[in-house]
Amino acid sequence: MQEINATGNGIQLYRNSKKTKKLLFTSLGVCVILLLVILYSAGIFDGELKIKPLVFSAGIFLVMFILLLKSLLSLKDKSPLIDLNKQNFYGKTTPMSKSFGVVNWEDVADIQSQKTGGDTLVVVTINNPKKYEGRLSKMLWNMAINKETNQLTLMYSASEIDVDANELFTLFNKFWKESSLVNTL
Repeated sequence: MQEINATGNGIQLYRNSKKTKKLLFTSLGVCVILLLVILYSAGIFDGELKIKPLVFSAGIFLVMFILLLKSLLSLKDKSPLIDLNKQNFYGKTTPMSKSFGVVNWEDVADIQSQKTGGDTLVVVTINNPKKYEGRLSKMLWNMAINKETNQLTLMYSASEIDVDANELFTLFNKFWKESSLVNTL
């Protein structure tokens, strides 16, 4: 399957299988390490039970394992992970962006590139949050909304697609600028 598909008025970015496999193997490695910590904390190796590390590592292991299973199940999805066109965009590269759905370019206030952990994300700031109310769970909405500025913040990752973070940032900016030209005509 082609990783990038340019149409007449947009671009679709698909899953890069090499990047996805690398992420899955990294997640699996973390799960194995956490499992070893769980076994050690349970006293399998030295006969001494360590409650706090056991509970902490078991909780993190459970979250990582669920995310790993979700990622494996999402491999069947052959639809684009990011779709940019002159009117709107959507992405499925982070849980929040996947839940949020389609965003109109006319509501975008700013686009930035931000290093977060081991990933560089494209951060899109959105005006007019009332228009998008009800799309996210209460927890995700509270994470996305900046109550001081009354704007939403969505993040998109290039970790599973065939472009790097800088190119993804450039594509977002290009389509945002082109949409503002179309809206002014």
